[in-house]
Amino acid sequence: MPSIRVNGAKQKLRNGEVVTTISGLQNSDIIDFLGPVGFDAAWIECEHGPVDWDALGDMTRACDLWEMASITRVNSNDPGLITRTLDRGSMGIVVPHVNSREAAEQAAQSAKYAPLGYRGMFGGRQSFGVGDYFHQANDQTMVIVLLEEVEALANLDEILTVPDIDVFFVAPSDLSQTMGHIGNAEHPEVQKAIADAIAKITAAGKAAGTLVNDGNLEAYVQKGVTFLMTSWNAWVARGAAEFVKKAAAAR
Repeated sequence: MPSIRVNGAKQKLRNGEVVTTISGLQNSDIIDFLGPVGFDAAWIECEHGPVDWDALGDMTRACDLWEMASITRVNSNDPGLITRTLDRGSMGIVVPHVNSREAAEQAAQSAKYAPLGYRGMFGGRQSFGVGDYFHQANDQTMVIVLLEEVEALANLDEILTVPDIDVFFVAPSDLSQTMGHIGNAEHPEVQKAIADAIAKITAAGKAAGTLVNDGNLEAYVQKGVTFLMTSWNAWVARGAAEFVKKAAAAR
């Protein structure tokens, strides 16, 4: 009988290793294209953009093919929505706007079967052929909460007490908006808030995550961040612009 699929990204976090997660405009073909690169996880965007339930199933299957954990951001902290997203094959959930201990508890418990939570008793694709799926699923399902508002940072001490959350992810863009610096995540006040939050998360012995790029990746790892999310779109835009520039210069 098949065993449950191992969530390699979650295992690396447990070992204290850095997890690389690729985001950006995606469908199953793009995940297949990026699969051989070696990312630990793919961030599937369902808060924004066009991904529907059929596409989500295809994208999580593509992640399974390349042994990348499928990490799906839902658009609200809703138990039914979280359950169905996991049923469609996602190996992890990203829950937005978690601003309180109660919200963090709801996110974690919605993704876990009893005794840890109250996820609906339906296994979905990841359960097919796994005889004791309900007893194993909690160990492989990731829960990531987004700290993206000033209120979340004000309540961070209490949020960090909630069990069964794998990553506490500080989201720069939305945080900068709530701090009055919309579109300017590099503002010193925003950067200090991010650094302070990461320090508090790591001091509590929890895994910190954030959005990184080629220029700041090392600095965030040195701060203790172990869940690194980046978008491939900037790489394509940079390469494309350079190509057009070279073509114009060659005329």
